[in-house]
Amino acid sequence: MNNSIGDLQTAYTGAAGRTNPEFLNLGAGNIGGKILTPDLYKWTTALNIPTDITISGSPTDVFIFQVAGTLKLSSAVRITLTGGVQSKNIFWVVSDAVICGTTSHFEGNILGMTSINLQTEATINGRLLAQTAVTLQMNPVIQPQ
Repeated sequence: MNNSIGDLQTAYTGAAGRTNPEFLNLGAGNIGGKILTPDLYKWTTALNIPTDITISGSPTDVFIFQVAGTLKLSSAVRITLTGGVQSKNIFWVVSDAVICGTTSHFEGNILGMTSINLQTEATINGRLLAQTAVTLQMNPVIQPQ
């Protein structure tokens, strides 16, 4: 796996450059409790996930979440996959900071323009790629197959 800044920039630009989202500003930036299906989602401001969400689809479905502001997953909140969805096919493209609260669980690949912070005992099944910094505090990170 090559984690160079150039590769991150290419991946970020490719995912961020997708147009015509099926969902624009879903939940007005608050998607707690939602079930998300395969597609392109875009938020022009921050995105908050204060309660559990489910990402549902097949093993070959791709999900792209474009966030123009910060992305915050609250403490003890879980992202759950159903229907065979694979975390390697989920891309969170975030132009500001990403914060995963304590004991939360995140699914997918985070492509961050600034920082990614996993607070104490937060877990992720995916990759953390940031141009500035990734901060871990006793966090298991599982790389998807």
